[in-house]
Amino acid sequence: MEKLTNKEEEIMHILWKLEKAFVKDVLAEIKDEKPHYNTLSTIIRNLEDKGYVSYNAYGKTHQYYPIVSKEDYKKRFMTLAIDNYFNNSYKNVVSFFAKEEKISVADLKEIIALIEKDK
Repeated sequence: MEKLTNKEEEIMHILWKLEKAFVKDVLAEIKDEKPHYNTLSTIIRNLEDKGYVSYNAYGKTHQYYPIVSKEDYKKRFMTLAIDNYFNNSYKNVVSFFAKEEKISVADLKEIIALIEKDK
């Protein structure tokens, strides 16, 4: 799985949400600065080249759909992030969020209970 740019990832989130979409449908979902139609079409074709999307052709128009699931992408992204930023240590991940006060003691206890339950 090739790494996506931020804009490609944004487009993938839209395609995962819509499941199938024409370029104009994707364009309508973009909240911030909307790219030109042709620019967006190029980004989607790049996603196709990278193996993330495919399409059904209807004459000269294409309806695109994701062929990489959000779950598969999330697993790969999280694995790379944990490897690259936390030395492949889940303990370091949890410690980071605890230090940043992004996770509560109650959340940590819930995680521990889930781990112990599966033993």
